[in-house]
Amino acid sequence: MSIITVPELALWQRSGFAFQLLDVRRAEARAEDGSHIADDAWLDPAAWLDWKDGVRQDCPVVLYCAHGHEISQGLTAALRAMGADARHLVGGISAWKATGQPVQATT
Repeated sequence: MSIITVPELALWQRSGFAFQLLDVRRAEARAEDGSHIADDAWLDPAAWLDWKDGVRQDCPVVLYCAHGHEISQGLTAALRAMGADARHLVGGISAWKATGQPVQATT
């Protein structure tokens, strides 16, 4: 399965389940929003060819963008084609925040 819902991701975080969380929003969108999901790593989607080989292969990888559309879906498909257990967050960080899930300020 190549998707994860907000409730599923929240459960993974609360339970301590091992996964890699990647914020793949464009730099401008991330800066404008000013927040991110805890324990994530921001990776520039425009430079994905530079970081794709560093994506973990030993656990699931969750990608999120602003709304869960082109960026996270496209990168999820590319990483899955490379053998990663990748999935994108349905609705992106917008859905995460809309359901009252916690965020942190970007620095």
